[in-house]
Amino acid sequence: MEQASDLLQQMAAENGGTPDIATLRAGYVAPLAHLGLLALSGDDAIRFLHRMLTNDVERLRENEARLAGYCTPQGRLLATFLLWKTGGQTWLQMPLEILPNLHKRLQMFVLRDKVKIADTSGQHVRLGLGGQAVDKVLTTWFPLLPAQPYAKADNEHGTLIRVADAFDAPRYEWITSAEIAARVWPALSASLKPATKSAWNLAEIDAGIVQIAATTQELFVPQMVNYELVGGVNFKKGCYPGQEIVARTQYLGKNKRRVYAAWLDLPSDMQQTLAGADIYSAADPTQPCGKVVNAERDGDAHIRCLVSLRSDAQQAGEIRFGAADGPLLHFQPLPYALPDAAQDGSTPVPAGAKTH
Repeated sequence: MEQASDLLQQMAAENGGTPDIATLRAGYVAPLAHLGLLALSGDDAIRFLHRMLTNDVERLRENEARLAGYCTPQGRLLATFLLWKTGGQTWLQMPLEILPNLHKRLQMFVLRDKVKIADTSGQHVRLGLGGQAVDKVLTTWFPLLPAQPYAKADNEHGTLIRVADAFDAPRYEWITSAEIAARVWPALSASLKPATKSAWNLAEIDAGIVQIAATTQELFVPQMVNYELVGGVNFKKGCYPGQEIVARTQYLGKNKRRVYAAWLDLPSDMQQTLAGADIYSAADPTQPCGKVVNAERDGDAHIRCLVSLRSDAQQAGEIRFGAADGPLLHFQPLPYALPDAAQDGSTPVPAGAKTH
């Protein structure tokens, strides 16, 4: 049987460029070879993860998934995960580039716990699917689709997780074997537009869901990237690394940053890494007012991004990328509400910014 990682790479190589937004609204399927999986098993696996992550693992049911973060003792995010339970194991999905170091770090804290942590990235195919046509297509293999975001279904075809909607349409992740993926791919790619990981990244940005990458590790407390607003933090569970800082940020009004959605025009020959890059306010051009968290080029040649922005910068008007005279950011509403300005000083769209 063809290895899952090889099949994912083959699917990605066969796909074209990034679809335009109209295609993303209509229907697409993308291999997610850029994402990795850790599987945790053993008598203490759930208890172990519960005391490591920002979300409740002990009460996670088999028919649901959750977002969760892993922080330093200083409350800064080392990773953001999609988390679920299937087949007696608990699964963590994250960018493949940060998986090896996260694997080693988690293993360090196992100690006497009865826990096994395995990198299973090469044993499974992950497909991202979205758009208005996706429900009808998926019912061929999953007659009872997950009814709302972060609901999950399992059957002989694998695991199907509905994630946050994007581009006014549902989205799903399908985790399955290479054998099944090879069998269903012709039908999927005939009904939905084959796409690359860029399509999935654009959908995550449209949904307002951040993904911590190698260049953004240890930069943000969860609230700086809206993680508690999308269900990634549980404030009623017990302790975890950084919990005191995260709780203090929440209850003492210490958060001075929020994530906003924006787009900008950037020449394609600019090779700098976007995630982690500084952004600047006209009010104080000498120092950054925030950072890019995630960014991806769309089919219209715009860079769509999520930026973590200092709340008081919204009074400055123009916000620019890379330098005080860099490309202008055009802000757009997020699909969820931000806290009231009276609570943390933030506003859904910075004053004076343009929308598109």
